[in-house]
Amino acid sequence: MNGNPDDQEAHEEDRRGIAAERDKRRIIGRRAGIVQRAVVRGPARPYTGPQSRGTTITAGNHQIANGNRAVQILLTNDDGIHAPGLAAMERELQTLGDVCVVAPAHEQSGVAHSITFLSPLVCQEVYAGDRQRGWAVEGSPADCVKIGVHELCPRRPDLLVSGINGGLNAGINVLYSGTVAAAIEGAFFGIPSVAVSLEFDAHAQFEKAAQLARRIIEQILRLTSPDAQLYNLNIPTPALTGTPRLKVVPMGVQRYGERFLKRQDPRGRTYYWATADPPPQPTDRETDLTALKKGLVTLTPLQYDMTKYPTLREMENWTL
Repeated sequence: MNGNPDDQEAHEEDRRGIAAERDKRRIIGRRAGIVQRAVVRGPARPYTGPQSRGTTITAGNHQIANGNRAVQILLTNDDGIHAPGLAAMERELQTLGDVCVVAPAHEQSGVAHSITFLSPLVCQEVYAGDRQRGWAVEGSPADCVKIGVHELCPRRPDLLVSGINGGLNAGINVLYSGTVAAAIEGAFFGIPSVAVSLEFDAHAQFEKAAQLARRIIEQILRLTSPDAQLYNLNIPTPALTGTPRLKVVPMGVQRYGERFLKRQDPRGRTYYWATADPPPQPTDRETDLTALKKGLVTLTPLQYDMTKYPTLREMENWTL
């Protein structure tokens, strides 16, 4: 480092001070049942949860056997820490293992895979009565996963679940969805990850949707593939009555929702409301969009490697 020796010494003192702070979490305030913390990188808290409750389950490369330890689940969403879909999913996942909730403090719908790096992430420890329910993060769903894995989970998650989202995330909406982005972030870490969404309804039956999602998640946990698994699960409202049927399908890629409503506010300023019109055009190939219209539950395996390999091979010999 160039410059004044005094500046160098001051810089070294700052560096040592920052390093010391990395090993602790500093409480900076309390209010109404919430403990607000500035989270600084440090060692994970020791795992003190109950022993495994079920039979042998495989999560990625990790086998969690009865009598050994419970499945560690990281639960997040993009609707926010107080969303009813998150609460319903938490209750259902508790039958599978230990659930650590790390979710946005406020709704983050449509933020896709954005992350926060120009400002600090403030985390609030949220309580339901005397029970520590989880963490509210002033950031995006992807932020929640990153800080959840590195800082807030008592140990590395065996499974990540994002949802239940209030509204379907199918077709190209997968690319805009904060719910799906959180699952993708989990897959980045090599953690089996599932995004769960329920068709929007003013009186959505999140409890039933959570039960259905849990049954599918149990099947996913039994997979033995060494690769990080990433899934997008969508549940239409009709599937919550009668006998639901599951269809494993690719995502639809038709464009839709290109129209805007043009209006003026009371001050004469023009503004626009995005719509979902026109709807996606029907295709001969069955996709998540077509299956959902039939009332089928859809499950789509996803991948985040967006390389187009056939074209890559054709271009490998290009030169300047």
